[in-house]
Amino acid sequence: MSLDPLQLTRRLVDIESITYNEGAVGAFLAEFLAERGFAVEKMPVEQHQESRSTSERFNVYACVPGQTPDVVFSTHMDTVPPFILSSEDEQFIYGRGSCDAKGIIAAQIFAAEKLREHGIRVGLLFLVGEERDSAGAKTANQHPRGSRFFINGEPTDNRIALASKGALRAVIRATGKMAHSAYPELGESATHKLIEALHRILAIPLPTLDDVGPSTLNIGTISGGHAPNVIADHAEAQVMVRLIGPSDEIRRAIEDVVAGLATVDFTLEIPFKRLRAVEGLPTMVAAFTTDVPWLGNWGEPLLLGPGSIHVAHTPHEKLAKKELLAAIDLYADVARQVVTAPPSNS
Repeated sequence: MSLDPLQLTRRLVDIESITYNEGAVGAFLAEFLAERGFAVEKMPVEQHQESRSTSERFNVYACVPGQTPDVVFSTHMDTVPPFILSSEDEQFIYGRGSCDAKGIIAAQIFAAEKLREHGIRVGLLFLVGEERDSAGAKTANQHPRGSRFFINGEPTDNRIALASKGALRAVIRATGKMAHSAYPELGESATHKLIEALHRILAIPLPTLDDVGPSTLNIGTISGGHAPNVIADHAEAQVMVRLIGPSDEIRRAIEDVVAGLATVDFTLEIPFKRLRAVEGLPTMVAAFTTDVPWLGNWGEPLLLGPGSIHVAHTPHEKLAKKELLAAIDLYADVARQVVTAPPSNS
């Protein structure tokens, strides 16, 4: 199939691939890449236990037949909900995944083709599950292909990321005793306990780094109870901390302040990661998490991509056409620079 980068982006956006349902977009990419002369492998990834999808789930790896790549372009195929079909005007492509990260997929494919034409050994790795638990990246890390570098694609406004914040997700649970709300002395409110626990969590001082910025905390969801006239016997909240270093002190602080009120279950941690700069490129710090920490066996990481993270995960997600096209040359130039540079210890 003959598609230019803008057409490919829209075609990818129009394939629904909310996390756990990436099979259709993976199949499309596998066929598209095979038709363009790449050797393609589908790397199976298990469905998560909480998924209700019966879709086949796999990463897509592609390379020049018979070659071990020096550099691999990588990003994710899954998106957050809800599914939003593509549209466009003179300046932008709109729709779910336009910048996070299907436009990036298109840019990386066309950059890989440019490098292939110039004899640079290049591969492509498109992953499932980044928006939830990086399941695809963790599976891929068990099957490296010998690359020295990998360039991960996320919306960085075509700036090179000097660091990517980590994440610590926690579920705070409180229990109580149900009773009629007219007689609160007969019950024990789990929601009241939870509110106090969350108030204490919000008061925890968080670290900051001059060259990275602050660690931040968000209470994302709160649920519990049965009705306004019933003393709640259960309540829980989900909290996420954006890490700028090790999580040990923050873990202990959360456990300490909620003691006697609630329990804590830490359900996910993605480490903070410092990254290398590239001479001549503007820089940024990614306040969001990526697959980078889980792909250590694929070589030294770089983080770079078109689009703004500020519109990702919103109803107004979009990607500037000009920025997408510029990213093709940018990806190729960065890959060529790191691959041909002398070793740092020489």
